[in-house]
Amino acid sequence: MATGNDVIVLGTNKGWVIRHDFGVGDSYDIDLSVGRPGEQSIHKVFVDPGGSHCIATVIGSSGADTYYTHAKWTKPRILSKLKGLVVNAVAWNRQHITEASTREIILGTDNGQLYEMAVDVKDKMEKYIKLLFELKELPEAFTGLQMETASVHNGTRFYVMAVTPTRLYSFTGIGSLDAIFASYVDRTVHFMELPGEIPNSELHFFIQQRRAVHFTWLSGAGIYHGDLKFGAQRSSPNGDENFVENKALLDYSKFSEGVEGVKPSSLAISEFHFLLLLGNKVKVVNRISEQIVEELYFDQTSDAVSRGIIGLCSDASAGLFYAYDQNSIFQVSVNDEGRDMWKVYLDLKEYAAALASCRDALQRDQVYLVQAEAAFVAKEFLRAASFYAKINYVLSFEEISLKFISIGEQDALRTFLLRKLDSLSKDEKCQITMISTWATELYLDKINRLLLEDDDALDSNNTEYQSLIKEFRAFLSDCKDVLDEATTMKLLESYGRVDELVFFASLKEQYEIVLHHYIQQGEAKKALQVLQKPNVATELQYKFAPDLIMLDAYETVESWMATKSLNPRKLIPAMMRYSSEPHAKNETHEVIKYLEYCVHRLQNEDPGVHNLLLSLYAKKEDESALLRFLECKFGKGQPGGPEFFYDPKYALRLCLKEKRMRACVHIYSMMSMHEEAVALALQVDPELAMAEADKVEDDEDLRKKLWLMIAKHVIEQEKGTKRENIRKAIAFLKETDGLLKIEDILPFFPDFALIDDFKEAICSSLEDYNEQIEKLKQEMNDATRGADNIRNDISALAQRYTVIDRDEECGVCRRKILNVGGHYRMTTGYMAIGPMAPFYVFPCGHAFHAQCLIAHVTRCTNQAQAEYILDLQKQLTLLGAEPKNVSNGGLSEEPLASVIPMHKIRSQLDDAVASDCPFCGDLMIREISMPFILPEEAEESESWEIKAHNHPSQRSLSLAV
Repeated sequence: MATGNDVIVLGTNKGWVIRHDFGVGDSYDIDLSVGRPGEQSIHKVFVDPGGSHCIATVIGSSGADTYYTHAKWTKPRILSKLKGLVVNAVAWNRQHITEASTREIILGTDNGQLYEMAVDVKDKMEKYIKLLFELKELPEAFTGLQMETASVHNGTRFYVMAVTPTRLYSFTGIGSLDAIFASYVDRTVHFMELPGEIPNSELHFFIQQRRAVHFTWLSGAGIYHGDLKFGAQRSSPNGDENFVENKALLDYSKFSEGVEGVKPSSLAISEFHFLLLLGNKVKVVNRISEQIVEELYFDQTSDAVSRGIIGLCSDASAGLFYAYDQNSIFQVSVNDEGRDMWKVYLDLKEYAAALASCRDALQRDQVYLVQAEAAFVAKEFLRAASFYAKINYVLSFEEISLKFISIGEQDALRTFLLRKLDSLSKDEKCQITMISTWATELYLDKINRLLLEDDDALDSNNTEYQSLIKEFRAFLSDCKDVLDEATTMKLLESYGRVDELVFFASLKEQYEIVLHHYIQQGEAKKALQVLQKPNVATELQYKFAPDLIMLDAYETVESWMATKSLNPRKLIPAMMRYSSEPHAKNETHEVIKYLEYCVHRLQNEDPGVHNLLLSLYAKKEDESALLRFLECKFGKGQPGGPEFFYDPKYALRLCLKEKRMRACVHIYSMMSMHEEAVALALQVDPELAMAEADKVEDDEDLRKKLWLMIAKHVIEQEKGTKRENIRKAIAFLKETDGLLKIEDILPFFPDFALIDDFKEAICSSLEDYNEQIEKLKQEMNDATRGADNIRNDISALAQRYTVIDRDEECGVCRRKILNVGGHYRMTTGYMAIGPMAPFYVFPCGHAFHAQCLIAHVTRCTNQAQAEYILDLQKQLTLLGAEPKNVSNGGLSEEPLASVIPMHKIRSQLDDAVASDCPFCGDLMIREISMPFILPEEAEESESWEIKAHNHPSQRSLSLAV
């Protein structure tokens, strides 16, 4: 009998093959004895795992024949190349076999030969049958055969196992089966030989997810079994070391009542058990514990009992087992065979396998409890604590804790608590907080005990202490969100662990505590590193700035400069505190460095910052930095902004107090107090006073006054002879570039000074006056000639005229200028003369009707000018006068009675509309930048739309508002 995929195939001793499909419920039989003389008997039948392909061997008086048949065939195919050979075993290619093709299959014969065969159903015949291997050293019948394949990077690797009554052979290689077995001509065939001999030797694979995972060989010495690891790399290039692991031999005596073990007549394998056929019963033996777990008896007829059960077979696809005798087939069902495997593994102390086999938390607790108790008894308390922490139901938390407390194992208790924390869910917040707090105290107690027991515990070479501190800090980091802040800090404080207190405060972002500690320890760099953290409040920068700058000014200022969000104004108290302390002359003033960074790089505009920097400059002996600061225009480039941000009055008072006179001169000058600036500069350096006097450019009188102050000072300060003083005074006059004359400085000399000493200067001054008089005469003559030319031009204008062509057109309306004026009669103060309308003619040749010109200019000029023109027209209308013709932009003479008021108004109107030609003058240039639609016209223009009439009778465009 053979089974596969809910299909059973039976071979009878009359030569019949019966196939029954439980899946579709049909069956048929084939008589293979037809055409063969004498009695025929089916020796073996084989069916593939899919239930489609079947091979049967028939033995009769005429010899042996092997047939192949398919599930869809009604007539079998004889395999003629196997004639006379008895096939005892078949290995199917499980990974690649299909319903349409067998792919590679291996057949084992009773004369020790292995054949390869392949059949394609569509060809109705075998593709090939060829000899692969033959046993020559010890020719024995092959009684069992299995094959497995695995894909590798360079092809397909075949694994073949074959058994004889005494040996188990293994073959492996990459490529075709033909090439693999051919390679064994040059290399040794690996085999396992066991003592004893059994005629019904069998080989079985247990298949899980279409892959063989265990093998079993029913041998003469016992049941040889092991695990299969296909694709694993091993050092040996061939043999079963390539894919067989955990090999074991189960002796028959372990499940036999007699002294000598009874060999089973047949065997089947499940995931965890062996099914052994012993007589008329099946013994189920656990493969792991090698213990009998059950005995199965069959309900046989009386005559069948005497003949016994013939054998066992298994259907790997359906997970079923069958036993059969001469008359009946018995099905053996397996239900949840692994439910108690955790106990089996636990008894064998294979804890990992036991945990993998557990079905629920209670079973896992039992495994953990056994492990924990074993470790506890062995006094491996830390290991026991780890297992106890995984228990949830069997023992309570309190019972386990008391176990360790009672023996004084604080380290194990701490380990238990830490592992228990890992197993708690996030919802158990109360338990997590309590256990974490308890673990914290145990850590602190352990640290104290180390310090008490070992005087060198604080030594950096003490690895136990250092590792414990590192572990404790890691614990605080992990549990910072579940530990109660106040309780934890009290614990750390009570145990005197200041470093850990600071560490925990930093974790809880209590940076003020951290900063206080570092400042007390004088560790400014560490405090500044804390302040540089992104989540530290900026207010702490200002609060601790005075202490930090006194501890380490350089690092503090560097930190300030690296922090962009600081307000320098709030740091002024700290900077003033630092500045009040004495500093070496060659020492870099860190506050000045920071203030310069704020003013020049950050462009800070705070007056307090500028005033502080100015005050620090003023206190320095070198005045150059102060002067450079005063000369900088910090507000330059800002429209309407100040040139400086410090208080000049404060700066003046400070510089006077510190006797920085040059700076005072600059401040006076900046405040436009030039007289005070020059007066103070004369006390310092006359050259500085001269420079200050030259700064006044827009007030000539003040500039002269300042130079007189300088001159007086220079003359009064000279200590040489009188003649030398006079020469120096004359030289000073030259420096004024002519601003001062000799007569301006004469009053500063003594009354008894001789005029001879000034003779040269006085003569030079008189010569200058003569040149000025001549220059004025020339200018007066030029003015007289210009006036005469203007009078001549005015006289010529009275006789000026222009000629207008009779066809001349108005530049606006394009009508003729000399047209009848009926259409152009106006009520704006103009009157047509004769039949002609009033008009303007410009020197460029353009001519315009007066009304057209006024309308054009009003429309194109700005609103204020347009209103002005309309107002003049209104005034002329009210006076009731009409204009006469105008030539060259001017009006003809009026009656004497109305010439004065109307002439002024008309002149103003002429200037407004006819000052220059609208087509050639400024008005045309301004029109270039004007939009086609003015803003005030945009809303009106949007209300206009073009409508097209599609009707044939209305093919026109209309404008609709």
